[in-house]
Amino acid sequence: MSKGYAWTVFALGFGLLLSDYMSRQVLNAVFPMLKAEWLLSDAALGSLSGIVALAVGVLTFPMSLMADRWGRVRSLLLAATLWSLATLGCAISASYGEMFVGRLFVGIGEAAYGSVGIAVVLSIFPVTLRATLSGAFIAGGAFGSVLGVAVGGAVAQAAGWRWAFAAMGIFGLVLAAVYAVVVKESRLAPHGRRSDDDGTEARGRLRTHLPRLFSSVSVVSAYAGSGLQLFIAGALLSWLPSFFNRYYHMAPGTAGGAAGGFALIIGLGMIFGGVASDRISSTAPVRKWTVAVACSLGALLLLSLAFQLPTGSVQLLALAVGCLLSAGSAGPAAAMVANLTPASIAATAFATLTLANSLLGLAPGPAVTGALADRFGLLGALRIVPLVAVMATLAFLVGRHWYERDLLRLTGLTTKAEPKHPSETPA
Repeated sequence: MSKGYAWTVFALGFGLLLSDYMSRQVLNAVFPMLKAEWLLSDAALGSLSGIVALAVGVLTFPMSLMADRWGRVRSLLLAATLWSLATLGCAISASYGEMFVGRLFVGIGEAAYGSVGIAVVLSIFPVTLRATLSGAFIAGGAFGSVLGVAVGGAVAQAAGWRWAFAAMGIFGLVLAAVYAVVVKESRLAPHGRRSDDDGTEARGRLRTHLPRLFSSVSVVSAYAGSGLQLFIAGALLSWLPSFFNRYYHMAPGTAGGAAGGFALIIGLGMIFGGVASDRISSTAPVRKWTVAVACSLGALLLLSLAFQLPTGSVQLLALAVGCLLSAGSAGPAAAMVANLTPASIAATAFATLTLANSLLGLAPGPAVTGALADRFGLLGALRIVPLVAVMATLAFLVGRHWYERDLLRLTGLTTKAEPKHPSETPA
């Protein structure tokens, strides 16, 4: 396909990912309003955020497996429509229970999107851009969080929290309609192959390659390290609006805007981490692991320092740099998963990564932080959260140790050799 169409697909996919996370994170901007109106504890607020990531983690694997077999574009459109309608449902919820059900269906709708969307993007670009595109695409989640908390907070302050949810749901439906018109399954299929040629042969390939999702120590380490590191990012994205509201005495709209700025920094860190990984590892792919380790250790040190400092400009500077590094391992980790799994199950491999990111990071991050906040206060909870980076660092070090021998055993290539054609499995 033409470069123009490939980048159009990327742009629309990125837009849907923005909508995905806008629908997910708008809740965090209205935490203070819901807490006051429904008299909710921090643990209850955290559960409303965590249930989305939990549903994504539990369902992403079967839904992405379905997408690999039955069509990625149709799956993406169904997912976007469902999470948008569920977000509209949240706008009319009358109690915590109804809101919880609405948030559950937001997670069900989002379950397949992250893994299938990134698989579509990586399938139409050269393998040498994998870490960069992975980091940029995953960063869409952080940018969507920026818009979710900033725009959602502003809308909530002007028109009430229900309109904040409604605006996100309407935006998602409009974008899904545009995607349906522009992106066609037949144009994404390899040249000379019918897009619906997915019958017995495809299922046979799938059964053959599925065991390779967990066939090496290094790929399991990439799953674990990525998920554990995103525990920190997930906690920050969910609780920074409340942090600014409580400790800097900002109104909900202003706190949402401030937190949106830090969510933007988290997203930029994902992109810079992917770009740095591709640049540094161009001659030695094993260096991707070094980038991931550096990001984890840097986030541990700077965030621990930030939450020990008094409120003020120095604390905000340390917090900003810590946020920049907190999810910088996302791009390298996604690239390493792509390196060590077959292209024919790309969506399923990224679903496994999404499962790890959700169950180890994005789901427990907000919920555990909320529970800790009820016990130690929000600031005390945020002082504990960065310690998870110790476990993420250990996972990345283990993966780095085994990576060269695993790549040689699985693909027959050394870490100094990379395939030149996108159809080849490793990168």
